[in-house]
Amino acid sequence: MSKNMWAVLLAMTLIVAGGVKNVSAQGSGTSKTTDNEEKVPGAYRLDFVMSELEDGKKINTRQYSMNLKSPDANEIKIGTRVPVEVKQGEIQYLDVGTNIWCRLKDQADAGPAMGNNVMLNVKAELSNFSMPDQQVQSMRPAIRQMKIEASTVAVIGKPMVIGSADDPNSKRQFQLEVTVTKLR
Repeated sequence: MSKNMWAVLLAMTLIVAGGVKNVSAQGSGTSKTTDNEEKVPGAYRLDFVMSELEDGKKINTRQYSMNLKSPDANEIKIGTRVPVEVKQGEIQYLDVGTNIWCRLKDQADAGPAMGNNVMLNVKAELSNFSMPDQQVQSMRPAIRQMKIEASTVAVIGKPMVIGSADDPNSKRQFQLEVTVTKLR
């Protein structure tokens, strides 16, 4: 083959390869940002803060994070499984610790009226063993539990309190706060 034929064949190959690349990029349904990075639609990071307050002052804070894609749900579960004998020879396990479940819907799933907001459904449960002076004299452990279930609209990038609960046995209060961040 002559040099001209090779040049024409190479040029045609490059044109066809470039056309296939453009067709596959158009058919993928993803949009490009100005920084030439691909955006993942509906991907978020949720940062939860569980605060314990006494007389209005924070005395303990725990932080939890999860990544979530709209309209999916995720769960964080941290704790201990405690065996408890309920009948002679029959044992059940109690989950003691922290459990946070969340479902998120953004404007693509919830409608265009959402704007810079997302809909959240949150279930949070915090349980622990009661203090020795609060326990009933028994072979079974005494468990303290706080549960918050909420459905709300959150503004992306702004922290908000999902719920709070007073401890009936002390002057303490528990607050659950969330900050939603859109991922690239």
